[in-house]
Amino acid sequence: MRWAALLLSILSLPLLFDSKPLEILRLKTFDAFITTPEPSGYFTILNITDEDIQKEGGYPFPRDRLAEIQNKLIDNGAIGVGWTMLFPEPDRFGGDSEFSLALQRLPSVIAMPELDNGLYPETHGTVIIGNDVELPKAKGFLENIPILKEAATQGGVSAPIDVDGLVRQIPLLQQTDTGWVAAFGTQVLKILAGGDTYQIKTNINGIEQIRVRGLPPISTDSLGRKWISWVNTPETTLQELNVQNTFVFIGVTAKGVMPQLSTPKGLLEPHKIQAALAESILIESAKIPDYRLVLELGFMVLSGLLIALVINFLGVTAGLLSSGVIMACTAFGGLYLIQQNILVDVTWSLISMIFISVQQFWINFKKQYNLRQLIKKQFEHYLDPRQVKRLQDDPSLLKLGGTKRYCTYLFTDVRGFTSLSETLEPEEVTKIMNKTLTIQSDAVQKYGGMTDKYIGDAMMAIFSAPLDLEDHETKAVMAAQEIMSKMEEANLGIKIGIGCNSGYAILGNLGSNTRFDYTAIGDAVNQAARYESATKDLGVDLLIGETTANKCNVETVFKKDIFVKGKELPLKVFVLK
Repeated sequence: MRWAALLLSILSLPLLFDSKPLEILRLKTFDAFITTPEPSGYFTILNITDEDIQKEGGYPFPRDRLAEIQNKLIDNGAIGVGWTMLFPEPDRFGGDSEFSLALQRLPSVIAMPELDNGLYPETHGTVIIGNDVELPKAKGFLENIPILKEAATQGGVSAPIDVDGLVRQIPLLQQTDTGWVAAFGTQVLKILAGGDTYQIKTNINGIEQIRVRGLPPISTDSLGRKWISWVNTPETTLQELNVQNTFVFIGVTAKGVMPQLSTPKGLLEPHKIQAALAESILIESAKIPDYRLVLELGFMVLSGLLIALVINFLGVTAGLLSSGVIMACTAFGGLYLIQQNILVDVTWSLISMIFISVQQFWINFKKQYNLRQLIKKQFEHYLDPRQVKRLQDDPSLLKLGGTKRYCTYLFTDVRGFTSLSETLEPEEVTKIMNKTLTIQSDAVQKYGGMTDKYIGDAMMAIFSAPLDLEDHETKAVMAAQEIMSKMEEANLGIKIGIGCNSGYAILGNLGSNTRFDYTAIGDAVNQAARYESATKDLGVDLLIGETTANKCNVETVFKKDIFVKGKELPLKVFVLK
């Protein structure tokens, strides 16, 4: 878990420091999943096309022609008109008065673009409720000629771009050295609602809401920006003029006339962007909440830790399946929030979860691999390879650390090893002992037992550990028989004594922190060793304990009662029939 926590700490840094790539990823996610609402029905977009300009003989249109268009809109039932063209100079044809009169006939808004070293227009009717705020200020605006700006309301057409170069958020009000300038779309809503002032509600983070009399409170981000919902506002032409009971946004769509701005919906002209802003105000569009960072960090940390826990506790396969479910829930949760207009991005959380899953998978894989190697190292020389593979495939079969099990224990010892070593060269002694121990180990493995250890010229074997072995009493006795038979065939000039006993003992890895062995300890084990020692005194090669003799399917006969160290009462021992 500490590695998961460390990785999560590293992955949280892009969130905490608002890295540009992560911000772009966040914005693209919002673009993909924000739902497009239905248009409000209050607005229409009027496009002046290439065909219109050709008919008029060029652009810009004379102001008297604009007056005619304004009057036709009034005749066709428009309730207001927004002109996103600029009128910084008088009309060379002298049509300004006529156009001014037409503007006065209907609530009208004309565009006022932001301009470096421009003028600060007269502002009034803005009230701050709450903390004073200091926002990035506009550098000035390009105003329209006096006769037109007095006949209509001016609105800013600034459209700041996000880090990826797209327009998504527009400030409803822009602060200047002399006051506040409302955006074009904001002015449209104010004059339609019959409002005369803007109330700016603030908190410690910045702007919270903007209020206009006649409209519900407008939620914004701390900079007073509104997220644009790219509503499919109805469009019309000069030939159609389908504008009944709507406010009309007029702009030029002819190529090369008006600047186009990049948006998630492609290149759009200013009048379409401002219409989208007005629509977004009415339908209460999406908003990045002030607590966005807390939610995104919460999603990432909680889901990442949960994935680490399930992989650790459930294992790789079940853990990865569970991780997939957690990722799906996180994705659907993030999608739900976006569709509720709460712009919280869980994309980085999902990416982080993938990193955590891979990391935890690798850690668990390494643990499993190391465990398999440990099992192989521990048992490959003592167990049948098939049994070793079973343990590697399912380490849970090997309950390490000490478990009480019922097994059969077999001890062997070479008779006369001391005298043998005195009469032969060391190389010969080694050769004989290796042959002897090989015969014994092969017989043990053949019948499913485990060669536990070699103790000089002696051997200890366990049957039914670490894996369960059916009829292990019989198989242990059969292994003893094979050892005696193979030793006789080998004609090595030595004798073997074997003791065999069944019972409960403690099995597991025993030793120190730096060195341990899988073995068995207990009274039943000690008795098997004592029986092997007694074979010499009784003049037999094999002695079998009473429990083993009673349960094995090999015919045995009672030999006698013997006393062994640590027992007050004699024990019955058996030999092969």
